[in-house]
Amino acid sequence: MTIGGLQKTTLLDYPGKISACIFLSGCNFCCPFCHNSSLIPKNIKGLFSPEEILSLLEKRKSILDGVCISGGEPTLQEDLPEFIRDIKKLGYLVKLDTNGTNPKMLSFLISEKLIDAVAMDIKNSKEKYAATCGITDQGLPFPAILSSVELLKNTTDLYIEFRTTVIREFHHASDFKSIGEWLLGASRYVLQPFKSSDSVPLQKLHAPDYTDLKYYQKLCQNYIPSVSIRGT
Repeated sequence: MTIGGLQKTTLLDYPGKISACIFLSGCNFCCPFCHNSSLIPKNIKGLFSPEEILSLLEKRKSILDGVCISGGEPTLQEDLPEFIRDIKKLGYLVKLDTNGTNPKMLSFLISEKLIDAVAMDIKNSKEKYAATCGITDQGLPFPAILSSVELLKNTTDLYIEFRTTVIREFHHASDFKSIGEWLLGASRYVLQPFKSSDSVPLQKLHAPDYTDLKYYQKLCQNYIPSVSIRGT
């Protein structure tokens, strides 16, 4: 388990909960708009041990409701289930952030009741997925992503959200029509405008205009009952 970062308290990462956010290192994408690009390498040294994290969570049980596990891509870590088991023993709700490339791990976590909420990133329309992830079409495990989407669309006993970081240079109205058709049957979809920072690999990207965001929201509402805009 390689833990690359920790936010001790957040009101944003687990909707409706006061939570801590744990960032696991290593990712199989290289998204040019990633805010956690320092976590992409798989061989970096962890900043915290699991024991240190569990000790901190033990001390903060009176403050926190839940724990969000993000990354990087958390499902790449083989010992993720055991780490979550230890967190659950402390009485926490657990939310997982994922890019959906490991449906086997995702299915196991759901079946073992190790997670209470999932947020899966939908990077773009199917046709533009690889470019938005910063990898080649040949390197994109798209069948796995499709499997994760179907798994989550058919999971009814957890909080599930699909979400897209919207970037002016990458997304257009036709993409959101395509995404809406793809996610038909999902109950919740979130649009998040891109925010620039020094850690983003590709500089000079821009957030969409708010009027465009509202239009994308309206397009997606033709397919998904709950479409919200977060982070404006």
